[in-house]
Amino acid sequence: MIFDILTLFPAMFASPFEESILGKARARGLVTVRVHNIRDHAEDRHQMADDRPFGGGEGMIMKPEPVVKALEAVRAEGPPAVAVLLSPQGELFSQSLAWEFSRLERLILICGRYEGVDERVVHFVDREVSIGDYILTGGELAAMVVVDAAARLIPGVLGNTASPEAESFREPILEYPQYTRPREFRGLRVPEVLLSGDHEAVRRWRRAEALRRTRIRRPDLFSRLKLSDEDRRLLQAAESEDDSGDQHAREVIG
Repeated sequence: MIFDILTLFPAMFASPFEESILGKARARGLVTVRVHNIRDHAEDRHQMADDRPFGGGEGMIMKPEPVVKALEAVRAEGPPAVAVLLSPQGELFSQSLAWEFSRLERLILICGRYEGVDERVVHFVDREVSIGDYILTGGELAAMVVVDAAARLIPGVLGNTASPEAESFREPILEYPQYTRPREFRGLRVPEVLLSGDHEAVRRWRRAEALRRTRIRRPDLFSRLKLSDEDRRLLQAAESEDDSGDQHAREVIG
């Protein structure tokens, strides 16, 4: 899959995409990330890509000409692509959207800056996306989030690790608590069921804990979850447990 990123600050992407899983995926040819400088398409010799807003106000606005020209130049490089403007006004980025993007042949991400992008740019993109209801200094960090979330879903990117199909947010539920060695840490013990070797008991415990955790911490997600009869039984049993040492350990570590 090809990711084309349009930005005023291309140097920001030098390190993040060279490390860890994404770096390995690029080396293996599973993912291509190309960063393009919007200023290269500015019309004046000073490469001005921003100007003051019409109607007054604070800050600067990214001009439409260099952004649209950069987009058109990148689109022309082929293959067909979906162009996304990273914007606070866009639809909220989610795991389902990451899955959708991961199935594309090419994705173009446009990073906004300053007080925003001239509204006319919206007419030249396919959609607008926001990674959350908070303010960043620019869309570069948002682009990194989108690339990371989508790229890791591409077959082969995660190598021999567990399939992303089983991860949190494939359905609207949080992941169950995870533990590793040592068995006891500062008086907090790993739940005995995880040491039992009973795979079915472990499965039920993990599902129950995922349900319980989602209901407590993310009721918005829990309200969208379709519970099976087994889910209801597991959740009822989990919520009726006494506040045992194991339960306390789950809350502290989780």
